[in-house]
Amino acid sequence: MIKQALGRPVILKNLGLTSYTSAMAIMNSIAQQKQQFQCRKTSSEPLDHVLICQHKPVYTVGIRRKDYMDESVIENLKSLHSEFHYTDRGGLITFHGPGQLVCYPVLNLKQYKLSIRCYINMLEDVLIRTCQHYDINAHRTENVGIWVGENKIAAIGVHCRRYITSHGLALNCDTDLRWFDHIVPCGIPDKGVTSITKELSKVVGVDETIPVLKKNFEKVFSCNVIDEEPTN
Repeated sequence: MIKQALGRPVILKNLGLTSYTSAMAIMNSIAQQKQQFQCRKTSSEPLDHVLICQHKPVYTVGIRRKDYMDESVIENLKSLHSEFHYTDRGGLITFHGPGQLVCYPVLNLKQYKLSIRCYINMLEDVLIRTCQHYDINAHRTENVGIWVGENKIAAIGVHCRRYITSHGLALNCDTDLRWFDHIVPCGIPDKGVTSITKELSKVVGVDETIPVLKKNFEKVFSCNVIDEEPTN
């Protein structure tokens, strides 16, 4: 039985529609502050955070990047009026854009007594429960991420350093799935992509899905997710 931190506070910070680089700067700043505490360079640990956002169109490649080192491939993706970035998360290539709920948990896994494998399983649980809320039968496979039949509805790619997590998950709500036509999503051939909207044949947007994902994150991680109060 995994011991979890009951009621541990987690700050939810909604970045809205933002560029990938802006979100990464905020995520990395929080992660660095928490890592400094782990090295005992600070006396108190910053609270865990969950950053949520939608990205402006961007293709990102994780640490498995050998098939995406060709400049002509990169320039072709950029010509679609999207950005392109290499990252230090797990996995290969994926797309982020409007209509997709992106979630970056910055957590101290030592406090939750979790291995990275258990952590990924719990992120998958959050996504499966969120899909179940909409009566969508989502499931795991041998490939990381969440699937509906042969189509991926959510991607997961994480990084962990000194027990501090970064990057996270992306759930297709009402994403324009044509963006995925230009890549092999997550490097898995002969598979498709889908969204909540496509599965239900009605529009379900990010704003509608955020509270559902938040509730399920609280249940799975036995934590207390607190909305960050807006600053004036």
